[in-house]
Amino acid sequence: MKDIAQRAGVSESAVSFALNDRPGVSEVTRDRVRRVAEQLGWRPSTAARALSGEGAATVGLVVARPAATLGVDSFFLQLISGIQEVLAERQLGLLFQVVEDVRAECAVYRRWWAEHRVDGVLVVDPRTDDPRPELLDELGLPGVVIGGLPDTHPNLSQVRADDAGAMAAVVGRLYELGHRRVVHIAGLDSLAHTDRRIRSLRAEADRRGLTGVRSVTTDYSDTEGAAVTRRVLAGAAAPTALVYDNDVMAAAGAAVVAGLGLSVPGDVSIVSWEDSVLCRMVHPWLTALSRDTIAFGRLAARELTALLDGGAARSVPMPLPRLIERESTAAPPLTRA
Repeated sequence: MKDIAQRAGVSESAVSFALNDRPGVSEVTRDRVRRVAEQLGWRPSTAARALSGEGAATVGLVVARPAATLGVDSFFLQLISGIQEVLAERQLGLLFQVVEDVRAECAVYRRWWAEHRVDGVLVVDPRTDDPRPELLDELGLPGVVIGGLPDTHPNLSQVRADDAGAMAAVVGRLYELGHRRVVHIAGLDSLAHTDRRIRSLRAEADRRGLTGVRSVTTDYSDTEGAAVTRRVLAGAAAPTALVYDNDVMAAAGAAVVAGLGLSVPGDVSIVSWEDSVLCRMVHPWLTALSRDTIAFGRLAARELTALLDGGAARSVPMPLPRLIERESTAAPPLTRA
């Protein structure tokens, strides 16, 4: 500020008034100060803005998952890429942190709020019994929930994924192919989207009178995905189709099937919930639900910037994922001609 004042020929207080859009200087002086500041490459200090109550120019994202499983999940990498695209356009920073559980995540929000570190937050992995919306309401911290909650909150927008509709589409297609025994190898049982998928699977099974359909929850890792695959295929009335909640578990499951001397899709069909390059790197290529996860991130970031601009909280649906059929699904053995 001293350098700007000297070059513009004004006092430091005049520089402060001009750069912070406060009264006390003429428009001519304000324009001159801004031109000098731009020539010198000046940018506002986010720490100073926070202290003055003008905002941090930063949004926060906390992920409460084990770092080991997060590192192999392509969904989050694509989601963050989309988020970052929008934040970069607005010259907003992203403060990212990984914690062990939701309790630790809530502690991070309280600290960020007390320290004025962020202007708003992006919330992932909504829980079936989630303390975070109430906390963010209490703090008055704007946020966008990515995935969707069962109810609304005054400061939170939601970008909702139709997990129930997607599961209904998968079950419907497998049923058309002739599958009557389907196991859903799901993610964490505490997550709201896991619960929606499980409920939809049960509803579709009940509607069709299927008794050999069930879900088994895991931690999303390839290790647990492989272990559950081995267990269900070794049991009585083994499934003829497996639906995995991410691409990593689906690829691990395909390897287990081959290791057991079985074939995909000759003995068992495989569907991955998330599509990625991994689904096209294994043999056979995996049938998968495809959605534009980068667009998901962009939309969430735009909804958050709209809140920061003074907009009202709202709920926005994402398009239903599209089932891309590849070589890993076919009719079960007994129904083939």
